[in-house]
Amino acid sequence: MRRTVFDEDHEAFRETIRAFIEAEVVPVYDEWFAAGQAPRDFYYKLGELGVFGINVPEEFGGAGLDTHKFEAVLYEETARAGVQFGGSGVHVLLALPYLKMLATDEQKKRYLPKFVSGEEMWALAMTEPGTGSDVAGMKTTAKLSEDGTHYVLNGAKTFITGGVHADRVIVCARTSAPSAEDRRFGISLFAVDTKSEGYSIGRKLDKLGLRTSDTAELAFVDVKVPVEDLLGEEGKGFSYLGHNLASERWGIAFGAYAQAAAAVRFAQQYVTDRTVFGKPVAHFQNTKFELAACQAEVDAAQAVADRALEALDADELTPAEAASAKLFCTEVAHRVIDRCLQLHGGYGYMNEYPIARLYADNRVNRIYGGTSEIMKTIIAKSMGL
Repeated sequence: MRRTVFDEDHEAFRETIRAFIEAEVVPVYDEWFAAGQAPRDFYYKLGELGVFGINVPEEFGGAGLDTHKFEAVLYEETARAGVQFGGSGVHVLLALPYLKMLATDEQKKRYLPKFVSGEEMWALAMTEPGTGSDVAGMKTTAKLSEDGTHYVLNGAKTFITGGVHADRVIVCARTSAPSAEDRRFGISLFAVDTKSEGYSIGRKLDKLGLRTSDTAELAFVDVKVPVEDLLGEEGKGFSYLGHNLASERWGIAFGAYAQAAAAVRFAQQYVTDRTVFGKPVAHFQNTKFELAACQAEVDAAQAVADRALEALDADELTPAEAASAKLFCTEVAHRVIDRCLQLHGGYGYMNEYPIARLYADNRVNRIYGGTSEIMKTIIAKSMGL
């Protein structure tokens, strides 16, 4: 389909990323998959390539752009190659918006140059055991010390993507108890140094998919967090979290569309090469009809994802629109990838084939960033229901 969302700069970036993936990722990806994470030094390579600095102001070592279109290219190219860039997506898509929105000039000078180079990898810690989508139910606390120099952090987090390699983690914690009128009251955000005493990484979680992305449990026992590492104002954390949900959900939507497009590509290549009953699988009418139907769904998802991207760059993407894009694109990807795996037959169930890994990677898209059920609730509310 004809697209207008990307220009020559984006396509040049695409060529660079595609070559980088072929040279630096594809040859060692099986090793990453077996290890359950990308190696730490890979993030330095992404830093050198400029991936982390695209949306960071020039004064802090970045390119100074204000767009998500280069991230969109990354989604498409990693999906096309059947690979993941470890936990780096959280570093850019989730952590950076908070730093740009909340960090003081002093904090930006401390944080952003190392962010751009990959010297400090960042993660975001919201979810706790037993809370899930109910962020307001968090139990982790951060109490201000008597001398007012630091907060004392206690609690635990789980499902923290990038948590194993992270050097700094944006931790959501209660600085005040919830009020009777508002359960969301009293949450604050902190840029916690993972080398702090009392900070520990628990299990590296064994996930169904996204195997090269390190996901961990975190624990905090009397961790001292300097007041200089409070992000934004105390007690306003929940409103800050809501501010970035649209971009997070767009990212999941666009990534899901890209996975669906990649699945069609993998399936088309496989059925063209695979011969049964004396002729390629692609020659059977059922194969043609299945791939045609999948392509039609991918075309629709691409249009939705691109429209959301343009709205996001224009700062006009509403929560309901982001929820709609996420719901639609993730459901399309679920259907398309399942059908494309079926066309692979038994080989589609083998992890050596990218379609099998894609099938597992895709499943979380309807869960994280807000489940499909939560997306429907948001959309329904916007309809006045």
